[in-house]
Amino acid sequence: MGRAPCCEKAHTNKGTWTKEEDQRLISYVRTHGEGCWRSLPKAAGLLRCGKSCRLRWINYLRPDLKRGSFTDEEDELIIKLHGSLGNKWSAIAARLPGRSDNEIKNHWNTNIKRKLVGRGLDPRTHRPVHGGSHDSQSSGVSADDDSRLSNLDLDLTISLPSSRSSETICFCYHLGIRSSEACSCRTSSSMRFLSFQHTSSISTSP
Repeated sequence: MGRAPCCEKAHTNKGTWTKEEDQRLISYVRTHGEGCWRSLPKAAGLLRCGKSCRLRWINYLRPDLKRGSFTDEEDELIIKLHGSLGNKWSAIAARLPGRSDNEIKNHWNTNIKRKLVGRGLDPRTHRPVHGGSHDSQSSGVSADDDSRLSNLDLDLTISLPSSRSSETICFCYHLGIRSSEACSCRTSSSMRFLSFQHTSSISTSP
């Protein structure tokens, strides 16, 4: 079950406030104080919603309301308070006399956030934004490692294999089929012999 509305919308005015309505609201608050905004419209003779009266007073009519742009000191205070309070605009407004929560919120979204981004800070966390760190971590190679690798001068030379020795081996003898004396292939033509080239291994020179 939702909260009951503060007034009957069918019998309330909407849109821009008139000078007469502003004067009625100012006179009532000066005489009776802010009090309960829910019952204020009827007591002040206004055909307005209680919420509308409260916002009109806080944002436009209260005597201590500051006019004009925010100062640099106010900006820095808002940044500091936002870092500890977050988006609690009412709590932040309580620390800035003459500024409303709605005014501070609008100023934050339109100006201060861009100021923080220009400083290289994340407006949500107030921490530095490191560009390109993800790429370095995902590759597993840091900038220093990459620099050291680029300075390496490797000169590898591969020489072609050279033949050092060759020998004729009796296939039957090495398989143990016949003894070397009884092997008839020793007196046969050279077509029955396999010649294996024992080559040297590949050498590298710096």
